[in-house]
Amino acid sequence: MTTSISRRAALAAGLALALTAGPALAQQNQVLRIGVSPGPHAEILEKVKPLLAKKNIDLKIIEFSDYVVPNQALDAGELEANSFQNKPYLDNQVKDRGYKIESVGLTVNFPLGIYSSKYKNWSEIPDGATVAIQNDPTNGGRSLLLLQDKGVIKLKDGVGFKPTPLDIVANPKKLKILEVEAAQTPRTLADVAAAAINTNYAVDAKIEPTSAILREDPKGPYVNLIAVRSVDKDKPWVKELLAAYHTPEIKAFVAERFKGSVLAGW
Repeated sequence: MTTSISRRAALAAGLALALTAGPALAQQNQVLRIGVSPGPHAEILEKVKPLLAKKNIDLKIIEFSDYVVPNQALDAGELEANSFQNKPYLDNQVKDRGYKIESVGLTVNFPLGIYSSKYKNWSEIPDGATVAIQNDPTNGGRSLLLLQDKGVIKLKDGVGFKPTPLDIVANPKKLKILEVEAAQTPRTLADVAAAAINTNYAVDAKIEPTSAILREDPKGPYVNLIAVRSVDKDKPWVKELLAAYHTPEIKAFVAERFKGSVLAGW
């Protein structure tokens, strides 16, 4: 009899402990570390953060000053996700570095611009002037494609999304192409006639995106994305992250905050 009572008491105590601990465990937030580049990506995710908090997800936004480390950190498991790149760039990184990461959803589009602190219009750029572009294959190629689209240069046929200056077959103004790290392009404006600058770096450098003297049409494959490790792509938090990002509230924030310099891509 005593043994039976003891067992019943132990079971009751265990049940009480489970009922007490259960809600506390359920309320613990899941930490989600997401890597971003400074500027619009970070600002947008700050607005996403409280939406995820309602789902018990604590979004930790970690800024990186370049385009290389966020994918390294994600692949190494130091992040759960990143939000800073477009698909051609991601595809190139996966091919070159063997990363096991992939896109799970679209975010925003940053039409690429070419800026100048010396000239108000492209027509004022003198023959033989120096134009800075990014030194990575995807962004540098994108800038060359922009110059071709605007009739400034002509590239070899079939160059795809990653042409280099060696692929220029016609250059009527005899422009000199200077390749520099993408994050450094705003700093070249004092020394060159013009520079191709990704919108997030322009915003970070207090350059108004609408002041570009040449601007990419808001179309094509350059919509940015959220990437995760391939092993995580079907996890519930991925769905919650995308659902929070793709809300009318976030779309309205993008439209109001960036006035057309950043466009919702979903």
